[in-house]
Amino acid sequence: MSHHPLPTLPMQTWTVVNDGKHNAFTDLLFWRDEFWLAYISSPSHFASKHSRVVLLRSTDARHWQKAAEFSGNGEDIRDPKLGSIHGRLFLFALLNKKFDAEPYKSIAAHSADGSEWSAFEDVTPSGWLIGRPVSRDDQTYFAPAHRIDHGSAVLLRSTNGIAWDIHATIQTGDRADETAVQLLSNGLMISASRVEAGGGIFGHPEAGTQISSAQVPYNEWTSLTRSKVTRLDGPVLFTHNDHLFAVGRRQVKAAGPLQWQGSAIGQKRCALFLIRKKDGELIHLTDLPSSGDTSYPGAVIVNGKLFISYYTNDPGRDPAWLLGMLLPTQIRIAMIETSYLIEVEK
Repeated sequence: MSHHPLPTLPMQTWTVVNDGKHNAFTDLLFWRDEFWLAYISSPSHFASKHSRVVLLRSTDARHWQKAAEFSGNGEDIRDPKLGSIHGRLFLFALLNKKFDAEPYKSIAAHSADGSEWSAFEDVTPSGWLIGRPVSRDDQTYFAPAHRIDHGSAVLLRSTNGIAWDIHATIQTGDRADETAVQLLSNGLMISASRVEAGGGIFGHPEAGTQISSAQVPYNEWTSLTRSKVTRLDGPVLFTHNDHLFAVGRRQVKAAGPLQWQGSAIGQKRCALFLIRKKDGELIHLTDLPSSGDTSYPGAVIVNGKLFISYYTNDPGRDPAWLLGMLLPTQIRIAMIETSYLIEVEK
């Protein structure tokens, strides 16, 4: 298996939205034979009562039309996640009151057709910030969640997508943050958590990505590794041939004291990784065309093709992350033939 970045990875990429706004925090779902793409449209990366969740739909991931738009009713709304729960399309989002985004609750709306939507409802338990749901049987659903004030990540369990229970603790301490989970065919669940380790504007030498695993019934979690390859901000996990992949933010250079992992003055990319099964280590495969404020991807495999949604500043420039937060960003799609993933897995 190759353990080296593969910058020549064949892929096609195209722009979906480039309207001069700060478009960010994407998610992607294939539901009822269509692609569904959610993202935030806002003046900047930071909190704004003018932020909106925009939901697009497409049959080919190239030609999109607006399906719905959601506001935070006077509050900052961000970080949408999509899921199918009992056949209905769910949209989860976070509400935030602080300028430097630290959301305080999760909300959810759902739809039978993607056009007519229920009103937002508060997701319980209160204060937990929900991630993408997964299910083995389309009856019981699991989702990761984190609390910034607790510095911990948990696994939630639900049968309806609105009322959730804390099923298990995945990670606590070191300011565990955004978390993604994914199921393997043998029932094993893997998690990837952004760990800030108390880092500020210049990051932290102990920051990274916590990879953990749990067997059915997912109430006991085991640490596989604390990867220092990257702090995988806004991660998404997906499987192919029962191999596990991750997409998230990568820092081009991580070396202190001003550019530890997570440094806001560093250059960033949205990147594809393989999660090595034997020890959970992240193997960097390639970067997507990206720079500045970037990542928060969604990923689906349809008809032998991997589609990744993400956001980025102009890929032709390379601003520091902090500057990129203030500049316009575009929503993009990258498409990779899964035949290439088969070669990576060998």
